[in-house]
Amino acid sequence: MLATTLENIQSTDAKRANYTRGILVMLVAALLFKVVWFSQLGLGHGRELVDFAAFYITAKLVWLGDLDQAYQFAKLAIIEKQASGGHDGFMPWTYPPQFNLLLAPFALVPFGMAYLLFMASTLAVYLAVLRRLAGNRFVLVLIIFFPTIGVTLACGQNSFLTAALIGLVCLYFEERPMLAGVALGLMIIKPHFAVAFALYAILRRSWIVVTTAGAVVLISSAICTLLFGMQIWTVMLQSVHDSSVFLREAYYPLYRMVSTYAALRTTGFSASAAFIGQGIVAVLALGVVLIAVYRKMPARESLGLTAIVSVCFSPYAYDYDFLIFSIGLALLLPALQAKAREWERAIIYAAPIPIGAFGYMHTVHNNTPRTDVHWVDVLSIGGFGIAALITLIVAILLLRESSASDPVPAQGPLARI
Repeated sequence: MLATTLENIQSTDAKRANYTRGILVMLVAALLFKVVWFSQLGLGHGRELVDFAAFYITAKLVWLGDLDQAYQFAKLAIIEKQASGGHDGFMPWTYPPQFNLLLAPFALVPFGMAYLLFMASTLAVYLAVLRRLAGNRFVLVLIIFFPTIGVTLACGQNSFLTAALIGLVCLYFEERPMLAGVALGLMIIKPHFAVAFALYAILRRSWIVVTTAGAVVLISSAICTLLFGMQIWTVMLQSVHDSSVFLREAYYPLYRMVSTYAALRTTGFSASAAFIGQGIVAVLALGVVLIAVYRKMPARESLGLTAIVSVCFSPYAYDYDFLIFSIGLALLLPALQAKAREWERAIIYAAPIPIGAFGYMHTVHNNTPRTDVHWVDVLSIGGFGIAALITLIVAILLLRESSASDPVPAQGPLARI
């Protein structure tokens, strides 16, 4: 019933247009509300900092010539506490230097305007790419991932950008591999979500994608070294090490993560056992990519499978990072609607809602501070949900044939790949 109801939304051009306009109006309203909020209250005033506040603080440090302090947790904690008006919450910084370059221009305008420019531009790119990939199913994907989109807006995170980059890799992989390589190389800002596509490109022997991505990483790294000095890499690696300690000691909000590590850790497993479980899942995810390539599945399906398993490689994956999954699902929907039973499609459409929303809603409802020592006691719903969802999708696509009366349709601009 749920599946049929949602699929009927896309049955006519008029319905699709009306629902799309309605969703876009809500997104614009949410964006403007946050802009007004940030413009009036600024970074903190005794409140916990949101993610974009950390972006803005780091961008300021770039212009001050003190970027290395962003990677030194003791110094960054003091800076963030001052910026928040005395709040004790702390957000470590482990992004590669390339992301600092991207953020730097936003420090030249007030905080509220910086949020507007960053979020509006990345949201627009994400929606444009998603529309190209999803075609007539665009509104269905928007509905399914509306909670995750809302969480991303609320946090001011960069997930619109990373999802758009993954989408561009998929969009251009076959016909414009150099552009796909550029997009893959730009994923250096969150490299753990690019592992699956790096392997995919190698297995497909798409050397243009591989070499272009490598060139983007090397050139951008050289620019960062020239601007920030060689020491920036040393302090970044130290921050990554310190962050791993934070993760092991459950100083991160694990209930907001969607990784296997978080799922196991919040059910009582030790950090070591949870890391082993994460490693096993990463190997299985690589296996999905291998099978997709060597079975010579249609490119739309193999790219879609690669996208949905991209979030399985790192223990550090939050609810907003789940937005990458929307790219994969947009590609896979034609095949899933042809092969999956109605109850299976209902699960596929419904599961992303709690995966994307539970952690953030728990934070809002309980006003949980980032220093709460009981984070490990709150179950990671997303971690379990995403594992079950991927298992279901992979099983449907790899083990089941579509009925002869309902073949997998060609869809949108990717029908040629």
